[in-house]
Amino acid sequence: MRRYANILLLCTAFLAAGALAQTRDLGGKGELLDRIAVVVNDGVVLQSQIDGQIAVVARRLKDQGTPLPAPSVLKQQITERLILQEIQLQRAQKLGLRVTDEALNNALRDVATQNKIEFSRLPDALASEGIVYSEYREQIRHEMTLSLLRQRDVYTHIYVSPRELDQFITKASADKTGRVEYDVSHILLALPEAASPGQLEQVEKKAQEIYQRAQGGEDFGQLAVANSQAQSALERGAIGWRKGNELPSFMADVVVSMKPGEVSAPVRTPSGFHIIRLNAQRSDNQPLLVEQLHARHILIKTNELQDDETVRGRLQIIRDRIASGADDFGAIAKAVSEDPGSGSEGGDLGWTSPGTFVPDFEAALSKLEDNEISQPFHTQYGWHIAQLIGKRTQDMSTDERRRKAFEQIRASKADEETELWLRRLRDEAFVDYRT
Repeated sequence: MRRYANILLLCTAFLAAGALAQTRDLGGKGELLDRIAVVVNDGVVLQSQIDGQIAVVARRLKDQGTPLPAPSVLKQQITERLILQEIQLQRAQKLGLRVTDEALNNALRDVATQNKIEFSRLPDALASEGIVYSEYREQIRHEMTLSLLRQRDVYTHIYVSPRELDQFITKASADKTGRVEYDVSHILLALPEAASPGQLEQVEKKAQEIYQRAQGGEDFGQLAVANSQAQSALERGAIGWRKGNELPSFMADVVVSMKPGEVSAPVRTPSGFHIIRLNAQRSDNQPLLVEQLHARHILIKTNELQDDETVRGRLQIIRDRIASGADDFGAIAKAVSEDPGSGSEGGDLGWTSPGTFVPDFEAALSKLEDNEISQPFHTQYGWHIAQLIGKRTQDMSTDERRRKAFEQIRASKADEETELWLRRLRDEAFVDYRT
């Protein structure tokens, strides 16, 4: 029941109608033909993929008021992104990483929930936006696969030492600006892993030129679209709001002394030269007090013998017997709950902070009074009944502080490590352009 890493929102940038359209040539007999644009190892990038994504990105940039770069530049950015995606998907397949239909359906249920529609209505909602449901499913499967791969190849290899944690917590406690959030955009001019002096000089010169153009008033987002080799290039270089201690360290060191609207001189890192723009900043002055809930639940999953209606009805009978006093919640949970983490504990989930559970589960708990038992409800994990045992307002515990500190340190390292990892994958791949 732990929260899914990233809720996928309906109609994201690369899933608009144009992104999935197939732009193809007409053959001599009037048949639609596609062609290979790039050979990537033992896979390919098709021209239709490139053309479709060019269309949607061009439309998005136009809607944002960003002048389009030269067609050749936009094509290069799109092509490179698709090449990197293909390389990653091939690696995931080689490693045996696979997103099951059940996990995919759970993610799509989250999409429907976030957009306040029934899961059964999702295909129609997508169709109204010009998106083919089957193609949308596969794109979401790809995104989830890439997320699994990055967790394996990047996040699991980011080491945070106990000393780093202690220093971080001490600094955060003493730093009055520790809760400042920054809205940042950046441009990356990547360097090969073993760059020659000539390559280094050439990339640095280009970085200085772009910096001067940004300083001279050119639109930073347009410069990012046209020049950046970061994963955020086609988002106008924007990486969004981050707390200072969640930014890569080289970026945090720079933005802390900047004013909104300012652009930094090029910053050299192992991945290349970065040009940073601080768009805005804000302070989070909320106290470190959180309302925690103490709850317990019973989980039953559907299977080949029990469909949704059967499981829901079974839980309704269990719920009514517990509410009437005929049965004990903890005893029944130990006997029938399929949650491996809490079943043996009588369904007890302990004291938890906001964000611990998936949204559907938290929404169900939020409607309960103390000791009240919910009606059966569904989440991506199956069917539940839950009982709210109590609430309390709690200062952040030492464990919670360390957990958050760990996540923030890891996040600050992840962006740079991801760029380096992608650059290594790209350098090691066989890529043959056919157009």
